[in-house]
Amino acid sequence: MKNLSALSLKTHQGELYVLDQTLLPHQQQWLHCTTVTQMVTLIQRLQLRGAPAIGIGASLLLAYRATQGDSQAQLQKDAEILRAARPTAVNLMNNLDSMLEAIQQTDFVSATVACAEALFAEDVALCQLMAEYGAALVQPNEQLLTHCNTGGLATAGVGTALGVINLAHQQGKNIRLWVDETRPLLQGGRLTAWECQQLGIPYQLICDNMAAMLMARGQVDRIFVGSDRIAANGDFANKVGTYSLAVAVLAHYHQVPFYVVAPHTTVDLACADGSVIPIEQRNADEVRGVSGAFGQTLWAPEEAPVFNPAFDVTPASLVTGWVLDTGIYSQQDISAGVLQQLFG
Repeated sequence: MKNLSALSLKTHQGELYVLDQTLLPHQQQWLHCTTVTQMVTLIQRLQLRGAPAIGIGASLLLAYRATQGDSQAQLQKDAEILRAARPTAVNLMNNLDSMLEAIQQTDFVSATVACAEALFAEDVALCQLMAEYGAALVQPNEQLLTHCNTGGLATAGVGTALGVINLAHQQGKNIRLWVDETRPLLQGGRLTAWECQQLGIPYQLICDNMAAMLMARGQVDRIFVGSDRIAANGDFANKVGTYSLAVAVLAHYHQVPFYVVAPHTTVDLACADGSVIPIEQRNADEVRGVSGAFGQTLWAPEEAPVFNPAFDVTPASLVTGWVLDTGIYSQQDISAGVLQQLFG
């Protein structure tokens, strides 16, 4: 396997390493990943996260296992175990489908390695295309807002929504970014803020419930978010809190342009609309308190009942535009079935 390098994933001398994102921003620790069980744990604990990165990490792990002598039957079984690791992120399913085709080849070892490497390279290219399309929307001196983490930590390339924002910054557009902290796991506060500092993007961190005030004051000109799955009608699932921002609802009320940025590998034509997108329910302790490199703090009663969906669904009617690697699409385009035409 080639030596590959991304912000959260890398291969070196045929071995796979994952950056432990639960320790960011204060510790950078690379974990040597060798088994399917370990990869599932990394994904479920969000040590590896972001829909594209999850799919690529699982693919690279299967390629590694093939080089270690695992049989076709074992690799097929492992692919199904990995598929169940996070139900909402459709990139995982799409990448594993590609890997299963490679596993069935006669020279399956070479085929699985080549497939995983191609998926990695594809995501790098898709991220760059999304960044170029999306950055063209950004006007000089705009104040942008984003939710969750959609940068290099979540992909093999420059990211989805944060990739757009970073390219606009690199183009000298003098942007300013509001970063939602993203409760309950603080991906914005821990990860996006860290990436912005690495990239030199001017940003300010806010609590999620401060976004409405900023929009009411006219201090948000445009919003970019990512997605874990886009349904055929344009509805999309993203980190919980996206719908309320509509970063969809708020944006719609305050007439702030709201864009979802995702590669075509996030489109799931098998989902007619957002109502059938599976939504992962996570551990109650994520809401009862907070944990990280600093340890764990519990602020609610230990037995407090908790509702903790990892994602919510934003209706297509609240989206200004869909920024994909193939272009930017309006509500009229989506209503006319452009996703089916492009990817069906």
